[in-house]
Amino acid sequence: MFDRFHQRAVALAGAGLVFVLQGCGATQAAVTLPPPAQDVAASSKAPQTAVFAGGCFWGVEAVFRHVKGVKSAVSGYAGGTVKAPSYELVSTGRTGHAESVEVVFDPAQVSYGQLLRVFFSVAHDPTELNRQGPDEGTQYRSAVFFTSPDQKRVTGAYIAQLDRAKVLAGPIVTQVAPLAAFYPAEAYHQDYARRHPDNPYIVINDAPKVERLRALYPALYSQR
Repeated sequence: MFDRFHQRAVALAGAGLVFVLQGCGATQAAVTLPPPAQDVAASSKAPQTAVFAGGCFWGVEAVFRHVKGVKSAVSGYAGGTVKAPSYELVSTGRTGHAESVEVVFDPAQVSYGQLLRVFFSVAHDPTELNRQGPDEGTQYRSAVFFTSPDQKRVTGAYIAQLDRAKVLAGPIVTQVAPLAAFYPAEAYHQDYARRHPDNPYIVINDAPKVERLRALYPALYSQR
């Protein structure tokens, strides 16, 4: 039911209007996770790309925009079967896509493993299946779309490490799949949290994520 309000909010946002959301769910509690036991070696100085999905892409993008070493964070769609999907199509839950964020980063400043740590502890709750907070549907699933065999290996190892440690409220349900294609979302979705800081959805659901990043991992936090 809430998802209809979310869709209405972004439709009005695209038209330059303001929509007040009521009754949003509480955000997850802060959880400090151990660093990954394995990581991807920085074999070159060239930027690397990672793609993460964890609920509404506004908040995930906002978190990674504040991570040191991240060159860009772009909201979009991954994991589906329809070419060049739109927000309206993805929101039906029938295209197989997840709202995702493409993160381009400098491996000399931040490692893939550090990005995973932020993703699993700050950007979303990886124990929620096909939903995230107030948003429901497979388009809001938790997923890592790996771009290399090393990313696949490190992601799988870290999920196993966290499940063994039982540091989260339940088992991790994150999908780990190869990235077939990433489609940037419409322009009005990009950098949405920064451009609309007073939107109640952002205030309740997404701004606390950025604050958790600053509080839990100050060495990774960038004021941008």
